[in-house]
Amino acid sequence: MNVSHGSVHPVDDVPTTDGAAGPNPPRVRMKDLPGMPGTPAGLALRLSQFLFSTAALAVMASTSDFPSVTAFCYLVAATGLQTLWSFSLAIADVYALLVGRSLQSHKVVCLFTLGDGMTSTLTFAAACASAGITVLIDNDLDSCAHNHCAQFETATAMAFITWFTALPSFLLNFWLLASRR
Repeated sequence: MNVSHGSVHPVDDVPTTDGAAGPNPPRVRMKDLPGMPGTPAGLALRLSQFLFSTAALAVMASTSDFPSVTAFCYLVAATGLQTLWSFSLAIADVYALLVGRSLQSHKVVCLFTLGDGMTSTLTFAAACASAGITVLIDNDLDSCAHNHCAQFETATAMAFITWFTALPSFLLNFWLLASRR
């Protein structure tokens, strides 16, 4: 079978180094998908994680009786950790976008994957535990008149939204880590 291969018959199209795209625009690599570290969509995910986790933290911490329930204390701790993690990675994304650096080295992606996996799991577990306690207080005990049920429900909803925005970051980083050779 006579098949022409690029290694046998190389193509004479030399890529330009002057920055001009010419008639052929630059190709999008699979590693440059939106939402990856160091991309504008990745920064948007980090900022949304930061905003929703900050909202959950602020709403829950504004109630006076959250320390009496362990699940609510856990929610405050998990969203506090998620807030710090998302803010520091948002700063790293801003730096990468301003300087033009890639945040896709193996060590950085491994760190991002582990951190995103741990913080998203903690946030999800805290949101589930808080949702269970909120349902118990609201539906089963009918004692919302004596508690801050609206704040508890709002903080729990914000924690779930935080998890929904943290999960794509984890999955994209995990996919990038797994696709490395």
